[in-house]
Amino acid sequence: MNKLVVLATLFAAAIAAELPAYSKPSYPAPAYPAAAAAYPTPAPAAYTTKAAYPTPAPAYSKASNEQPAYSKPAEEDHPPMPFSFAYEVKDDPTYQDFSHNENSDGKVISGSYRVSLPDGRIQIVSYKADEKGYVADVKYEGEAKYDEYKPAAAPAYPKSASPLESAYPKPAYQTEDSYSKPIYTTEKAYPKPTTTEKPAYPKPAYPAEPAYPKPAYPAEPAYPKPTTTEKPSYPKPVYPAEPVYPKPSYPVEPAYPKPAYPAELASPKPAYPTEPAYPKVSNSKPAYSEAVYPKPSYPSESAYPKPAYPKPAYPSEPAYPKPTY
Repeated sequence: MNKLVVLATLFAAAIAAELPAYSKPSYPAPAYPAAAAAYPTPAPAAYTTKAAYPTPAPAYSKASNEQPAYSKPAEEDHPPMPFSFAYEVKDDPTYQDFSHNENSDGKVISGSYRVSLPDGRIQIVSYKADEKGYVADVKYEGEAKYDEYKPAAAPAYPKSASPLESAYPKPAYQTEDSYSKPIYTTEKAYPKPTTTEKPAYPKPAYPAEPAYPKPAYPAEPAYPKPTTTEKPSYPKPVYPAEPVYPKPSYPVEPAYPKPAYPAELASPKPAYPTEPAYPKVSNSKPAYSEAVYPKPSYPSESAYPKPAYPKPAYPSEPAYPKPTY
């Protein structure tokens, strides 16, 4: 490898010695035109401050369909005031009969109204409303009356004569008897055969099958039979003896000295201080005296008067007459 490097170096030196020596070319320095004259930078003109004129607000004409803006009145919390009113209407021609009266003391409202029902009864409702709710008592006066159902007879409409029937004559249809029946001709009579025997057709004659000569094959040759039945004896092949290879001898493993490890150091057992004897705490429950409260006495239920509510009377179901059809 070193020889190759030396030869390559010598070969490069020989080629460099044979090449002619050229002088380094010299180029003239470039000539640039003179720099342009430096003009002074003009100073910015001094502007006067702009006069502050008030900007007039645009005046828009009010739309003709614009609604005026009303201020919402402040809601005031008025306490309930007592009131009382009553009215009554009775008009027999129009069957109007009703009344209503109501009064309030500012806390409880009570009143009643009366209405005439279509079945002839009068419904009377007495009500009371307070902070606990609305309670109404409904009563009925009179008996329900219903008109007897009488189905009206169907009107008898006269049969109107159709203008079409009177304008056009009624068509006259011909009966079946008026048509002439067609006369059909009888079937042509052909003569019947006089014999029932089948016709005798001549049997076709086919040419006789040609007689082909039988082929003669050569007789099988007679081979001589063997005189012995013993199998031939072939010589046993002789194989070369297997070579005896010498047993390889491996070098004896050297006897390495057994390493002697240092005995384990016996570390001293640490001595911990004995646990101090703390005084035993007694968790006995302190004895508190239980307070004695007087037993409350409640008034018996019979001390309050039980209100008696009137039992509503419901009208019995009216007996409707059975309609007759």
